[in-house]
Amino acid sequence: MGMRQPPEDPGDEKIEIGEPSKHAAGVPAVLSALRHGVREMGPVRTARTLVHINQERGFDCMGCAWPDPGKRHHAEFCENGAKAVAEEATRFRADRDFFAQWSVEDIARNSDFWIGKRGRLTEPMYLAPGATHYAPISWDDAYGLIADELAALDSPDEATFYTSGRTSNEAAFAYQAFVRAFGTNNLPDCSNMCHESSGSALNRTVGIGKGSVTLEDIEQADLLVIVGQNPGTNHPRMLSSLETAKQAGAKIVSINPLREAGLSRFDNPQTVKGMLGRGTKLADLHLPIRINGDMALFGAVNRRLLERDAIDHAFIANHCGGFNELRAHLLRGDEPDVTAATGLSIEDVEAFTQLVVDSKRTIVCWAMGLTQHRNSVATIQEIVNTILLRGMIGKPGAGLCPVRGHSNVQGDRTMGIWEKPTEAFLDRMETALGFPQPREHGHDVVESIQAMLTGEIKVFIAMGGNFLSAAPDTNATAEALQRCRLTVHVATKPNRSHVTTGHHALLLPTLGRTEKDFRNGNEQRVSVEDSMSAVHASRGRLAPASKHLRSEVAIVCDLAERVLGDRVPVPWRDWSNDYGLIRNAIEAAIPGFDDFDARLSDGFVLPSPPRDEVRFTTPSGRAELTVNHFVPVAVPEGRLLLQTLRSHDQYNTTIYGLNDRYRGIKSGRRVVLLHPDDIRAFGVVEGAIVDLISEDSRGVERRSDRYRVVEYDTPRGCAAAYYPETNALVPLDSVAEESGTPTSKSVVIRIEPSA
Repeated sequence: MGMRQPPEDPGDEKIEIGEPSKHAAGVPAVLSALRHGVREMGPVRTARTLVHINQERGFDCMGCAWPDPGKRHHAEFCENGAKAVAEEATRFRADRDFFAQWSVEDIARNSDFWIGKRGRLTEPMYLAPGATHYAPISWDDAYGLIADELAALDSPDEATFYTSGRTSNEAAFAYQAFVRAFGTNNLPDCSNMCHESSGSALNRTVGIGKGSVTLEDIEQADLLVIVGQNPGTNHPRMLSSLETAKQAGAKIVSINPLREAGLSRFDNPQTVKGMLGRGTKLADLHLPIRINGDMALFGAVNRRLLERDAIDHAFIANHCGGFNELRAHLLRGDEPDVTAATGLSIEDVEAFTQLVVDSKRTIVCWAMGLTQHRNSVATIQEIVNTILLRGMIGKPGAGLCPVRGHSNVQGDRTMGIWEKPTEAFLDRMETALGFPQPREHGHDVVESIQAMLTGEIKVFIAMGGNFLSAAPDTNATAEALQRCRLTVHVATKPNRSHVTTGHHALLLPTLGRTEKDFRNGNEQRVSVEDSMSAVHASRGRLAPASKHLRSEVAIVCDLAERVLGDRVPVPWRDWSNDYGLIRNAIEAAIPGFDDFDARLSDGFVLPSPPRDEVRFTTPSGRAELTVNHFVPVAVPEGRLLLQTLRSHDQYNTTIYGLNDRYRGIKSGRRVVLLHPDDIRAFGVVEGAIVDLISEDSRGVERRSDRYRVVEYDTPRGCAAAYYPETNALVPLDSVAEESGTPTSKSVVIRIEPSA
């Protein structure tokens, strides 16, 4: 029997509210990292494990996708990276005895935090039709059960295959090859719920759905604009790069409804000054913008650039299309009411514009605060307009920087995890792998949920992740999963998706990023791609949590061999035993991976035409300036606009603890952050317990109960609360135009006192 966590769920009854922090990291971050590590791993294992994070012969942190510096510190990790590693390398086990004791229904009654703290899965588990408890099953029987269900489908399109961003390049490539050999492009992934809007906007405007900067560019910039992003919690190692830029003279602008501690002052724990609490002030200007006001702000800036003739005429003439149309649009008639749309003063807009004008090297970074609105694609295109008008791409210290969340979410897309692959990609795959590719586009996340609800999709298979807690409209997503004949999850630990199942269900336990991976006595390594297109190796250093675990690569290849037999000429068993052979196939199929296996030891950066050559692979061959029309979200009287967000003790849907140190929240999660005037307008007081009710365009209401009201420095009419709890409020069909991303940052709600 493995070690067990205490059975009690702490709940939210003991929430304490304090003052938000005005600085990030420092001694509190170090102590928090060590406390989480020792609690999960013990002191010796903590010390042995943390020294391998993000090291050249160590393992890549399974947290964020911020790149590694050329010269690495001995402790090349942040507080939340240490928490992520502790969660995976925990001594606690969710073994067969745990599942024998706890029924699926009993587990589901507890919080996401409690479920995630049960520990590592140790062997395949099966929930039979009508059963109340998961029970052990052999790997062979599990593969056979999946193969039988897939064979029974009338069409390959009746199955959908989800991917989480922690999946390695090798596993992702093998997975998409298996799925397409099976005959479908139903490959939804977590990108659909986060940076899909970025990819849509960037592909249209600059010809590649990735950023155009390197880590060195960040540190060489004159002006860094951080929009809709909270690096102190979500990408803490980014603060070190911002500090380097700041010390070199850069100006930093924070554009966010909330003033976040990480951009106020950074106490670098790698320095004596930082450990003494005398850190570096980062943001020179904070713009507390109203939720969804970003397009109006950048449109106003672009108008002013034109009025001042502060644009790069040569760059525009040589490299851009659409300039005349954009100029006519921006200078036509009166400017929209920028102050109403943004909540900012004209002085704020002018101050920001002046910083843009003065800068010779500008980078704009953004994350979910921009990508999860109905107009997200257009908003990002307006930011691209700013960069192009100023000629800020294809030169040192300048460019576009969408900061990805999960550690290999960008790499998974590069490997072909996409429901809408291009014809060029499919042609290359067909040539490299030797079998016809399905050409009809598949379902993204929201479309997959809708297809499960209608019965079109009958089998759901997830390569990692917590689909139910990550997806919008929790109740609808739960119903969708429950309508499936079979749900399968490849996972390291239990989560809520595992107790919301189809007619029958499988849990397939996999090796974590921290664990050694041997196949036929030979140690394997995998690769990942970070936010700046750098590819590097990852090697686990710990013994596996159980002898029954299999790697993601092995699970995919074993399953493909069982399902497909010799239907396609792919050597699945050879791939399973030697990941270098998969890298050879990647090299043959995907541009930029020349001599992949040999170059992986030192790592390499994938080509970026805009960055490397000032070349744009759009249909016109030019970067496209675009006309974007700002339409504000309709918020009726007596309603608020809610943004969902993470706490500091959280990474995506994984909840490490119940504290949000930077926002002054302790021992709980069900809080709603409101402006003091909005609290009074709703007739409640700080500390009151309220329910949040969302209202969609058809008048359908969704409810999430019992949130403590917290007075907070946020724009009037705006609210904030943590997901995944608030995902229940996001309507399934409320998605961004073009990208299909759920509108989790623009949810119209009202509040009512709890019964």
